[in-house]
Amino acid sequence: MMQRLVDRLPPGGRRRRAEQVLVLFPGLLVSVVVALAATFLSEHYGGPVMLFALLLGIAFNFLSSERPCKPGIEMAARTILRFGVALLGVRITVSDALMLGPAPLFLAIAGVATTIGVGLLLARLLGFPRLFGLLTGGAVGICGASAALAIASVLPRRDGVRESDVIFTVVVVTTLSTVAMVLYPILLQQTSLGDARMGIFLGATIHDVAQVVGAGFSISPETGDAATLTKLLRVAMLVPVVLLISVIVSRGRSEGRVAVPGFLVGFVALVAVNSFGLVPAAAQTGLSDVSRWALVTAIAALGMKTMLGQVLTVGPRALLLILFETIWIAGVGLTAVVLF
Repeated sequence: MMQRLVDRLPPGGRRRRAEQVLVLFPGLLVSVVVALAATFLSEHYGGPVMLFALLLGIAFNFLSSERPCKPGIEMAARTILRFGVALLGVRITVSDALMLGPAPLFLAIAGVATTIGVGLLLARLLGFPRLFGLLTGGAVGICGASAALAIASVLPRRDGVRESDVIFTVVVVTTLSTVAMVLYPILLQQTSLGDARMGIFLGATIHDVAQVVGAGFSISPETGDAATLTKLLRVAMLVPVVLLISVIVSRGRSEGRVAVPGFLVGFVALVAVNSFGLVPAAAQTGLSDVSRWALVTAIAALGMKTMLGQVLTVGPRALLLILFETIWIAGVGLTAVVLF
């Protein structure tokens, strides 16, 4: 039916665009359907929506090799992913980031930098490509699944980081983030730390934004606010980290020409606009929801592109790497909240 409608269009630009949409539509549709199913499961049965999207996507892996679905799945896993990451900027303002004093800013910089450094070192010791350590360290240090996807989108495919490595990283950091959401508040409430400091610790150490919010507000509203603001500071570190990776990769591939990803420009622009109070609250909520849907759709598509057998080949050493990175950033966070 859609093909007949396209055939009726006169030759020219409109027809070419319609033909492109027709090619992408099946893959985009299945990606959105998997994202909707993952959201339904998350809302009705609990659990991280990203993890559900990944697992459901892997279950429908055969679609990525089907000719009608492949182009749309490829687009969802790359273009829609970058669009979702760019829209994360609408959640951050400079003034909010500075409200909690120097501790969150220190943790955002030191935590991310040292966790990536530890990831690079351990990857080398454990026999992985250094870019795998960069991927896992960035995911743990910044914002979990979103960071893993954003970093992977600018990494060259020829240097040893496979799509199965990205899937494995997303699954493990999401699982560890969920465990931390449950465990950290229980442990923190046995200490003498105040609500604000507990929130700073949670925001500085749990991987994914949703789990940070859940952990913080399970203690108190003040803890939840502090945790959310601290976490958004870490999310803001996505820009310099991915930009630096992109610069290094571009220099390695061409003679002095540096490619700045467009989604990073969009991210920074939204932070700037939001910091000046130019984004209404309703628009903030709407764009944040669009970002979440884009990321869930992208990760569903990424799951469909990956075979479960490939994920399992990553092995227990990779799990040990991500677990140690998680312990490391927790240690950095605890040290900072005690000292500041």
